[in-house]
Amino acid sequence: MSIDLRNLSAKELGALIAKAKEQQTKLAKRTPIATVRGKITKFAKAEGYTLDELFGTPGTRSAKAPATKPGPRAGKKLGKVAPKYRNPANPKETWTGRGKHPRWMAALIAKGKKADDFLIRKK
Repeated sequence: MSIDLRNLSAKELGALIAKAKEQQTKLAKRTPIATVRGKITKFAKAEGYTLDELFGTPGTRSAKAPATKPGPRAGKKLGKVAPKYRNPANPKETWTGRGKHPRWMAALIAKGKKADDFLIRKK
């Protein structure tokens, strides 16, 4: 963080110095991080855990951490589906019927057409 001190008035500099001293005092009162880390490690060991079991390593999940319940289709790939609907104005545009209506279909339905009007008829 850099602050351009040349553009500050004497009052603004005084306020900045006061804030900096306040923050410095706050930081000086904190227990050193090595001490806190040691206490946490000691407590975890006393309870029979390692820090990796409690917190894991960044980007991974420890083996003993509870797994989250997957959604109903988590991990399942849906197969390809043949198109069910075709845009009458542009036959290259099709839709399988899964998910949201495509824009072309939504626009035509808004004009009063029915989804059945776009069904691809099997011959």
